[in-house]
Amino acid sequence: MRLMRNNVAQLSITQKLVFTLLFLFFLILIIRSNFSNSPPQIQTHLSNNNSNQKTTTNENDCSPNDISPVQQTCTKTPSFLAKALVHYVTTNVTPQQTLKEISVSMRILEKKSPCNFLVFGLGHDSLMWAALNHGGRTVFLEEDKSWIEQIRRRIPGLESYHVAYDTKLHQADELMKIGAEDEACKVVGDPRFSTCRLALKNLPSDVYDTEWDLIMVDAPTGWVTDAPGRMTAIYTAGIMARNRESGGESEVFVHDVDRPVEDKFSKAFLCEGYLTQQEGRLRHFTIPSHRGLLERPFCP
Repeated sequence: MRLMRNNVAQLSITQKLVFTLLFLFFLILIIRSNFSNSPPQIQTHLSNNNSNQKTTTNENDCSPNDISPVQQTCTKTPSFLAKALVHYVTTNVTPQQTLKEISVSMRILEKKSPCNFLVFGLGHDSLMWAALNHGGRTVFLEEDKSWIEQIRRRIPGLESYHVAYDTKLHQADELMKIGAEDEACKVVGDPRFSTCRLALKNLPSDVYDTEWDLIMVDAPTGWVTDAPGRMTAIYTAGIMARNRESGGESEVFVHDVDRPVEDKFSKAFLCEGYLTQQEGRLRHFTIPSHRGLLERPFCP
């Protein structure tokens, strides 16, 4: 996500149209769903005299004077979705992910939303993720305090938290070796109490206590040697997915898998056996719960 801050690109007319149509399609699905769930208002006759005829109406009816047998209720576009649509029509920055990559996560959100969606990273695409999970909870974890304040001023409705990472990208090989050799890194449980060097232990308590249906790893910064890298974020996402209630499963997405760390760590700790799809630089893993299943191997 930090990459798009440094490489802000102008949206072409075609790109704007594509993203606008994408949101319009999602808005139509929401509106149709709301309309289909609205109970019909049936006309009730209180007298055989047509002049004294009365009907029961809902205060949200489109036309209170309409005496048709079935009253249709007005369904307004949800405010958050409307803001997202306007934001992306008028913005001059491009989300880091391509349309095809975004579509992978969007298809899952169409099936699972409203749901719990955890995103490592905060950026120009954050409003889009929150809008696609309309009615659910979308939480963003960001390493840069000043960037959080900028986004909060522009989009105050987003739920975001600061996270401090204690790793550096140049430690990736060392951390990979620790993850492979330390048996503590194969133990499924609450990351707060793990002794594995890769487990993030300083996230907000509520993040550990929530069962996340989707987790997107698109941060922290990971392309310069002194950056934190995504080693611990990828590992922790995998442990959270495995530690959810028995019988459940989590959808985990990792972006920028064209880079060595994202490629190797996602394969090692999210497991190639759980890989569902790869589109461009995005990988999608479906990880089942391991809780209470001691015989289930870390990777299938």
